[in-house]
Amino acid sequence: MRRPVPADFASPPSARRRRAWEEADRAARPTRLGRLRARLVEAGVDAYFGLRREEIRYLTGVNLGDGEEKMAGHSGRFLVSGEAVVVLADSRYTLQARREAPDARVEAVTYDLPARWAELCAAIGARRVAVPAADISHALWGELAAAAPGVELVPSGTWVDQDRAVKEPAEVERIAAACAVADRALAALLPEIRPGVTEAALAWRLETLMREGGAEALAFDVAALAGPQAALPHGSPGERRVRAGQVLLFDFGAQVAGYRSDMTRTLFVGEPRPRDLAVHELVARAQAASIAYLEAGIAPNGRAVDAAARDVISAAGHGGHFGHGTGHGIGLATHEAPSLSRVASEAPLPSPTVFSVEPGVYLEGRTGVRIEDLVFFDITARRVERLTRFPREVLVVG
Repeated sequence: MRRPVPADFASPPSARRRRAWEEADRAARPTRLGRLRARLVEAGVDAYFGLRREEIRYLTGVNLGDGEEKMAGHSGRFLVSGEAVVVLADSRYTLQARREAPDARVEAVTYDLPARWAELCAAIGARRVAVPAADISHALWGELAAAAPGVELVPSGTWVDQDRAVKEPAEVERIAAACAVADRALAALLPEIRPGVTEAALAWRLETLMREGGAEALAFDVAALAGPQAALPHGSPGERRVRAGQVLLFDFGAQVAGYRSDMTRTLFVGEPRPRDLAVHELVARAQAASIAYLEAGIAPNGRAVDAAARDVISAAGHGGHFGHGTGHGIGLATHEAPSLSRVASEAPLPSPTVFSVEPGVYLEGRTGVRIEDLVFFDITARRVERLTRFPREVLVVG
């Protein structure tokens, strides 16, 4: 096959396009809040307390960097009632919160949230507050409960996660743009791959190409794994040098306007070994089986899509060499709903949505192959589209 080049893929989004996405978020926010408020009424609670970075941006517009919530104290956390949106911020984030969440009330809260909790709840008339139990520490839950005995904390489950799994058109556009950044970066890296270069050097170079090519950040740390190291599904690159005859697995993603991509390609350095070619062909067939199942027009669930790929791999005698799920949702977080796995929900997949399809086969001490694409799925429009454009066929480099 012809070696791909950066010009094969879409250019980085313009400043005008990025502004349009910001406007789309602002326009969508009342609808997003409306869905949450309907859940409050249904559950018989007065307010929702949100703590996670993705929810903060999705519902209020306040943009914390990946991991920044760990050092931001209570800044960015928010309360939503039937009438109000309250964003918490200390002096480091007050101006940002006012600018990014102009329709919310910004309350100055440093590390004294329990001391302010009763007052904040009273101000919005909240006596029962839903809190996503997976997002709050046991210690903070206890402190808030003790600080306001008259306010009941109610575990909310994954309300906002379920809503976020259904993607708006502007969200899909940003995921596709992040895919294109990653596609271009790998295409630009291909001429630099050769025996003797280290995994770490390739990972750093791929990161540089993404950042210079339109990514505001990485979706996650780049994995570049050669030969036997490719059998580690989430291995880390090291000073190991790439050798001729090895596979070279890249797992990486870009972030554009808050939304992420995630792709894996397994390349061949020099003349491929028949064993590695056979494993690659098997994984490609497994991925194709999952996508064909999606294209069949039924109302698929995550467990069935996983089984479509897993059955192909198991029939070839490698069922024990494919341990992880076939895919995961993606958006403001790299891993989010829906799940495609053996333990996924049997309810129909949300739609429209975006998720990865990434079967793999890993032979300990020998080799590993994974092929991962992001797929847009819309059951109503009967549309299944790969947003990852980089070729999936056997590609020899070096």
